[in-house]
Amino acid sequence: MTISVALAMLERDGRWLLQLRDDIDSIIYPGHWGLFGGHVEPGESAAEAVQRELEEEISWCPSAPLQHWFSDASSSRTAQVFRGALTVPLDQLKLKEGQDLKLASLEELGSEMIWSDHCQELRPIAPGLTIVIRRLLAEMNDS
Repeated sequence: MTISVALAMLERDGRWLLQLRDDIDSIIYPGHWGLFGGHVEPGESAAEAVQRELEEEISWCPSAPLQHWFSDASSSRTAQVFRGALTVPLDQLKLKEGQDLKLASLEELGSEMIWSDHCQELRPIAPGLTIVIRRLLAEMNDS
């Protein structure tokens, strides 16, 4: 059975919200930068899942539903990626899952490592995030 996840690519002032995953060996890509989101529960739509995950992980709910951007089934899980605006400043988010959050520039997204203020070191980008970044950069180059 394929696992389905719903992820949020949120933009504020030309920067994109990332989550630094915890350093726990039992989770996928520990210590890597990724997107906020998570598993789609039975009976739940991907749109409902991304809203629930944002509330659980950063205590924030978008004022308007996020728009479905694309789906990716290139790994053992199917990712439903949603896109929208982060309408509040970073300091109004309450990080409840992960060890850091950051608004990253396109330049930072294009690198393989991103600085964590919390950890005081560069941390790698999760492979799944690389797919999202490639898509974003391609769209930016097309416009």
